[in-house]
Amino acid sequence: MADALPPSLQEIAERVAGYDPKSLPVAQAREFIDRLVPRVQAVEMLALRSALGRVLARDIVSDFDVPAHDNSAMDGYALRGAELSATAATVLQVAGSGFAGQADLASAAPGQCVRIMTGAVMPPGLDTVVPQEFVTLDGDRISVAPGVVRSGDNRRLAGEDLARGEAALAAGRVLRPADLGLLASLGRAEVPVLRRLRVAFFSTGNELRSIGEPLDAGCVYDSNRYTLWGMLQRLGVELIDMGVVRDDPVALASAFGAAARDADAVITSGGVSVGEADHTKQVMAELGDVLFWRIAMRPGRPMAIGRIATAPGARGHHAILFGLPGNPVAVMVTFYALVRDALLAMSGATAQPLPMLRAASLEAIRKKPGRTEYQRGIVARAADGAWQVRITGSQGSGILRSMSEANGLVVLHHAQGDVAAGELVDVLPFDGLV
Repeated sequence: MADALPPSLQEIAERVAGYDPKSLPVAQAREFIDRLVPRVQAVEMLALRSALGRVLARDIVSDFDVPAHDNSAMDGYALRGAELSATAATVLQVAGSGFAGQADLASAAPGQCVRIMTGAVMPPGLDTVVPQEFVTLDGDRISVAPGVVRSGDNRRLAGEDLARGEAALAAGRVLRPADLGLLASLGRAEVPVLRRLRVAFFSTGNELRSIGEPLDAGCVYDSNRYTLWGMLQRLGVELIDMGVVRDDPVALASAFGAAARDADAVITSGGVSVGEADHTKQVMAELGDVLFWRIAMRPGRPMAIGRIATAPGARGHHAILFGLPGNPVAVMVTFYALVRDALLAMSGATAQPLPMLRAASLEAIRKKPGRTEYQRGIVARAADGAWQVRITGSQGSGILRSMSEANGLVVLHHAQGDVAAGELVDVLPFDGLV
């Protein structure tokens, strides 16, 4: 039986409550995009050291208990907790010693203990470890003062970290350094991961020049590809940088066709605003099923979204299109508001919402309800340790320097109005993000 066709953009729109392409709230835009984007399915096996940052394709189940045996969490003496006295010193004879990796376990009769090192397997019948600094040693005997240790203390139980048959890591996890260590502790030399998402990106506009080209009158250097490259690098996707494409129908059709052939997603900057040259939007529409939105957000109102093919009417592989505005700050804000999570979902990753913190605004901020605003801010600690934030100044969407000076975005939500000085606001910190 043939695979079911994906829903059309119109069908998706009908499922999104409050859908209005001329003034689309950010929340509804996110819902639409989440319904639109497909997920990578192809799986490959990678050596453990090559899997950092990749998306886990299947649950990893432990084949054995970790740790495999009860063991000591301290350097000290292993004893029977039941022999500890609550009122007087407990005196025990040292019957032997145990070291990590030792196969032959020492044994201890009642009234005896075993000198033990961190990680060593607990000898039979012993269930408590007293740290060496809490004992008094006299020849082959130790004395333990009452109350310094309780029965069961400083013992790691078999299966305490992972029980046999338990899922150690869930599918969809983006593998971190600690995860590699966990997989190594399970003896996994290879790990199943989803193939990397392939993302093509290019800038459009006759006024744009690449670095190294002469800067003619009225022209500017293309900065958007570099910010997009940096943001995409953080997501661990496979990048296809297609450079600057002139606002020419033939050149645009060629670029879009190549991107649709080679990539899962295509990101463009420029050419989607009302009043701009129509070639970019025209070619987008000819190559697929594309919508042109005006999103209720600032900066970054215009956006194109949909599916494009290699040629008009072409069947087979389609790429998801994200057509972003051309202004540098608008590109970055739109990417983090709407595109980042979509690309992670396409990669097969479990949702990873961006962290927010609450900070007191050092100044009043004017804001009209009915749109989401992202203002560049500088976040710092006040003398009392509380977070506070100030706006970087002019918030024009073409002022990239203010984005560079900022260390976070003040997020003023859709229904929110004016902010008074001292009022708490949500801030999206840049640390680890941009």
